[in-house]
Amino acid sequence: MDPSEVEFLAEKEVVKIIPNFSLDKIYLIGGDLGPFNPGLPVDVPVWLALNLKQRQKCRIVPPEWMDVEKLEEIRELERKEDTFTPVPSPYYMELTKLLLNHASDNIPKADEIRTLVKDIWDTRIAKLRLSADSFISQQEAHAKLDNLTLMEINTTRSFLLDTLNCMYKLRSNLQKSY
Repeated sequence: MDPSEVEFLAEKEVVKIIPNFSLDKIYLIGGDLGPFNPGLPVDVPVWLALNLKQRQKCRIVPPEWMDVEKLEEIRELERKEDTFTPVPSPYYMELTKLLLNHASDNIPKADEIRTLVKDIWDTRIAKLRLSADSFISQQEAHAKLDNLTLMEINTTRSFLLDTLNCMYKLRSNLQKSY
């Protein structure tokens, strides 16, 4: 799975919008949306929120966790803990990117949020690299990785798989020589 596929999955997450148009319920395969009334918040998938925003039909309300104070707390907790801490959304990185790229005018302190999420990402990826290094150097056969997001797993997937395959070949060759 590549990053664009993970981003596609993230677009199914629900966000709140405030429409500036009227429309009855929309009946879609994935579920019913609406009704849409000007000024009244409604929950929609990110893909629809971005589409409506691009057509200037709504204002996107940032998710509750997309707040400077909350993100600072998450960043500090992530830095303190040796293990991976729970993230506010399984698609926190993708949602931040999508919402800030297409609706930054609707998100207060967008630049600070972008920096904080990048700090959280960098901290988690550094932890993941250290975990992988420890895993490989101790020649472990399996690992338990709690609280990782799909994008974080995909970032290191190829490296870990290649490394494990090499370790398997080396172990197999050592066992055959006895």
